Amino acid sequence: MLYSLLKTLHLLAIVAWVGGMAFMTLCLRPAVATLAPSVRLPLLRSVLDRFFNVVLVASVLSLVTGFSMAGRAARQGVQAGGSFTMPLSWTVMAVLGVVMLAIFGHIRFALFKRLSRAVDAEDWPAGGAAMAGLRPWVLINLLIGLIVIAVAVIGGAR
Repeated sequence: MLYSLLKTLHLLAIVAWVGGMAFMTLCLRPAVATLAPSVRLPLLRSVLDRFFNVVLVASVLSLVTGFSMAGRAARQGVQAGGSFTMPLSWTVMAVLGVVMLAIFGHIRFALFKRLSRAVDAEDWPAGGAAMAGLRPWVLINLLIGLIVIAVAVIGGAR
């Protein structure tokens, strides 16, 4: 029962994080591209501020639940008198998850601050440059997130 709850929370966190990046990249950003910078950039800052709060919770939740599930599996193996070797797919997911978290930290606490400062100063060229700096990192994290999902499906995550 606890394992099922952990896995459900883990999957919901991943859906929120990766799905949110897909929405931002494929839907929202192209939809607001025709707006004037004085409208587009404050809107994107507001949306990203809310989304980054969701991602902060989702990323911590995914790490805690992922490591909890791995720890439970290891403990059960040892208690049954055997040994535990973490499956390669779990290791790949854990490593890529930590990489995603590091990239998110850079996006949220460095790059997003540039956007916020530019919007506060109504410096639209700087705001546009800040958004241009965010975009490739979000794409990288989105691709890593999709790889993690593929590894989970292909690797038979239990």
